[in-house]
Amino acid sequence: MAGTAIVLGGGGVLGAVQVGMLRALVEAGVRPDLVLGTSVGAINGAVLAALPPADVPDRLTALWSSAEARAVFAAGTIGRLRELARSRVAAHPSTPLRRALTAVLGDRRIEDLPVRFLCCAAGIEQSAEHWFDRGRIVDAVMASAAVPGLLPPAVVEGRHYMDGGLVNSIPLGHAVELGADRIFVLHVGRVDQPLRPPRQPWEVAMVAFEIARRHRYARDLAAVPDGVTVHVLPAGEGAAPRWDSRAALRYRDVGTTAKRIATAYRASVEYLDASLGSDHR
Repeated sequence: MAGTAIVLGGGGVLGAVQVGMLRALVEAGVRPDLVLGTSVGAINGAVLAALPPADVPDRLTALWSSAEARAVFAAGTIGRLRELARSRVAAHPSTPLRRALTAVLGDRRIEDLPVRFLCCAAGIEQSAEHWFDRGRIVDAVMASAAVPGLLPPAVVEGRHYMDGGLVNSIPLGHAVELGADRIFVLHVGRVDQPLRPPRQPWEVAMVAFEIARRHRYARDLAAVPDGVTVHVLPAGEGAAPRWDSRAALRYRDVGTTAKRIATAYRASVEYLDASLGSDHR
């Protein structure tokens, strides 16, 4: 297929910046033929693929601001330890996220969506990247967003899955493989930050993860063939905390959601106004 793809990467609570980017895209008249998402990008992408374009920004803003969103990782230290003791594998139950997704997406199936949608998860039994392109959309997104240690592995048709960011955090290459010739990449603002060797124990995992996801994305970006246009939307200054800051560890912090959305929206509007030109629909 030739057409427009929107690729939404992973990034936990930083995924709020994608809401601002999507509002800018909708206002610019960009309509995708294909949506691909990983982790939190699968959450935002599923809403984009399922709902009328004009409804997407407001529904996502409401979702990210809702009590259900806050409840996803709401437990305090004692609650997290209790849940970890109960489940033995996760600090938070998956029920609040499933409830929030079902409130927006209902019981839709991927193959029935008005826009083609795929999301990526890491298959445990297969030890491989898995792309959901059919079945219940909530099940697929739960699999894509099952952050190791925070949420339990998702079970879909008897197989177990973890967060898609483990295998393909920003799935640009898959959009190219599927034939898209105009691609909008929505990351969460951290891939542009320079890395340095870790200096603190907690930085080791951060550096390792950033290398893993940036390596594949950089390789995919360098391999984009002639005839394919890629637009990488900006998150805006300060939308994402530095990877080496303590704020980067606050995965439950939804208090800055509105600011992140607004910052990414302004930056993306400016980018689209300057970049689309005759490509602007």
